Amino acid sequence: MPAFINGYDKPALNAPEQRQKSALTMAEDDDAKIRILQSLRGKICEAKNLGSVSGPNRQRDLCTFCTISLDQEEVFRTKVFDKSVCPFYGEDFYFEIPRPFQCLSFYVYAKSVFQRDLPVGKVSIRKDDLCKYSGKEHWFSLQTVDPNSEVQGKVHLEMRLSEVITENGSTGQHISVRIIECKELPLISGQNCDPYATVSLVGPARSDQKKTKVKKKTSNPHFEETFFFEVTRSYSRRTQFNVEEEDIEKLEIKVDLWNNENLAQDVFLGETRVPVKILQSDHIHKAWYLLQPKGNGNKSKSDDLGSLRLKLTYIEDTVLPSACYTPLCTLLLKSPDVKPISASAAHILGDICRERYEVVLPMVRLLLHNNRFVPFVSAVAALELDNTQEANTIFRGNSLATRCIDDMMKIVGKNYLSVTLKPVIDEICESNKTCEIDPIKLKEGDNVEVNKENLQGYVQKVFSSITQSSSNCPPLMCDVFRSLRHLACKRFPGDPHVQYSAVSSFVFLRFFAVAVLSPHSFQLRSHHPDPEISRTLTLISKTIQTLGSWGSLSKKLFLDEISSNVSKESSGLEDAVVLKEGEVQKRAQGRKPPGMKTFKKRWLRLTNRELSYHKHKGKDADRTINVKNIRAVEKVDESAFNRKNMFQVVHSEKPLYVQAGNCVEASEWLEVLSQVSRCNEGRLATFHPSNYTSGAWQCCQSLSSNAPGCKPCTTTMLANLQLDIDCDREAERIFSLLSANDTKLQSMEDACASLAVYQGPQREPEEYSKFTIQEPKETFHTLKQLRNIMEELQRQHNSRNDVRQYGSLDNPIVGKTS
Repeated sequence: MPAFINGYDKPALNAPEQRQKSALTMAEDDDAKIRILQSLRGKICEAKNLGSVSGPNRQRDLCTFCTISLDQEEVFRTKVFDKSVCPFYGEDFYFEIPRPFQCLSFYVYAKSVFQRDLPVGKVSIRKDDLCKYSGKEHWFSLQTVDPNSEVQGKVHLEMRLSEVITENGSTGQHISVRIIECKELPLISGQNCDPYATVSLVGPARSDQKKTKVKKKTSNPHFEETFFFEVTRSYSRRTQFNVEEEDIEKLEIKVDLWNNENLAQDVFLGETRVPVKILQSDHIHKAWYLLQPKGNGNKSKSDDLGSLRLKLTYIEDTVLPSACYTPLCTLLLKSPDVKPISASAAHILGDICRERYEVVLPMVRLLLHNNRFVPFVSAVAALELDNTQEANTIFRGNSLATRCIDDMMKIVGKNYLSVTLKPVIDEICESNKTCEIDPIKLKEGDNVEVNKENLQGYVQKVFSSITQSSSNCPPLMCDVFRSLRHLACKRFPGDPHVQYSAVSSFVFLRFFAVAVLSPHSFQLRSHHPDPEISRTLTLISKTIQTLGSWGSLSKKLFLDEISSNVSKESSGLEDAVVLKEGEVQKRAQGRKPPGMKTFKKRWLRLTNRELSYHKHKGKDADRTINVKNIRAVEKVDESAFNRKNMFQVVHSEKPLYVQAGNCVEASEWLEVLSQVSRCNEGRLATFHPSNYTSGAWQCCQSLSSNAPGCKPCTTTMLANLQLDIDCDREAERIFSLLSANDTKLQSMEDACASLAVYQGPQREPEEYSKFTIQEPKETFHTLKQLRNIMEELQRQHNSRNDVRQYGSLDNPIVGKTS
């Protein structure tokens, strides 16, 4: 019978050498499946006391905006805030971080009409320090934007300190420095740079410098050049040790990266410094180093430029191979069948982390993917109703059931919201009619009767859009609402209205009204609305909440339709749903002769039906591609066009090559295009990561333009609800949350033991009243299973962390700075 280790068959080998080799191979295969996934969520709240900037802008006319950069690559921008030194931005952001980075930076810029926008200041936080600020708001002092501190990238060095014998027989040393390559150098004016490196041996009274060749148009240059430096002071063998320590202590290898500007001054890209003393004689030191800013950059006083209030949550998940998470997922997915539900693993997770909002989301996603959400949420809703004494307070609290349903609606109902609300929200934001009805807040010249008519008109449009949208309501939401309606009638049989309030408390109060209030948070608008429009949306949202609680005939009919047992024909989303749009650089489709400009700005727009590009937003489409004709969506090698962040859409004709504005945009386009086309017939199994030019594919040198691809396509997971859910990542998130709350798990376990297991003296009730423990023995059993699973997962993490090489490409050394 074969033995199993971490889900793999262990071969029955006799020779120790073969077993060791097999174990090493298995470890390498395992490590290859480990993924480091990063995400950032937060809010740019406000700035205060912004300092003056150089240029024609006067202080009182300061119009500012904020940007977010990963190293030096901008990935997010707020809208411009008019004429204030204390602007309130109020911009939420969330994105997956698709690449390694050193520093997260927030810049405040003053908008300029006639010249480049002028930097007011920045907040830079090293990746390793992000955990200090996670989940809470902080005021950060703005610092000067110094070109010598704007660096990113890493350099691969190979160094050796060797002993040499001179012609006169004395002993000396020389140092060899080989610059192998660099990765992730910044773009210069949106284009790849022309980098070169200088290498110096620096110390007291010396600075020998050598220079590599310039590499053209690349952010990942391969230099493969070696330089030699002599340690000029010679010494005899008898005194070698003492003199070596004295000399080596003062010497450093300094590597600087520059962009060659030809006629203009070269641009500094970063540096790293390596103390020579770390090199052992005749030992090759080979490692990756992060590039650092120049150490002598001037820093301004923190009060000169103002400050910025931010809320940040950075999450980094080390996702192990799938087999590692099987026990945890199995235990969590059994939760709907556990009696009572409070003894289940999923309920325990929500119970011990009830004050942390982000806890529920990974559990909901895992249950959704495995079709276990409806039975679980029905069970926790029934438990909540057992403790609800009055029908008019049904599902009004922030309970596990309400949080689960909230997250489910945001995931499943994204397109539903867009179809139902986006047209009317766009009209409200663009027409900008005044709707203020509070006498205290009226401006001079406002007519309260006209404002009231405006508000009534908007509310009628929003309410009608909602009550006429039942055919577009996702089936899973209907299943949940039907269950809630049944449970409410069972709990309060004498109240004929409770069946409607159980559903309206979610669909009106927690779904549509919230989306109206914050359309940017639900991807209905790209930015937070202006204060006046925000006030209008607040008034509409409050009115919708009131109407949601009122028993109108149209509302009841709508609630009946989205929660009844009658099967409804879906409308098929009659209107096209815009999934993503934005400005990109598009390569011409073979219509331009060689030598002419082949990349042009275009507005790319994706709906659930078609992908189109336009000369400008709102213009007629230059070209339209039916989504059903998309056969693959893949990244393009940087070397193909000497451009970063490129992807290709392979369809029935020539591939469409697109360059996104930054790495986050490229990742989002790839995700949404893959998601909308992954069920298409005729999807390709292979693709070409480069382009076809000069009669051959540059990746594999195949001569035929119709040659099959040379690289496997990215596998796509066919999930229910058309959701792109990474179950391994969700399981890792749950493991991290459980580990962070290990003390509470132990307290709950002790409470169960006190109640039932040890039969000893019981603890005071307040020691376990914070937990929901209906059946102590069953709950204790689940807790022990969780504990064993967590210990094994922690062991798996530790075994992989132990072999993570410091100085590798994924874990580079933070070099010394001056």
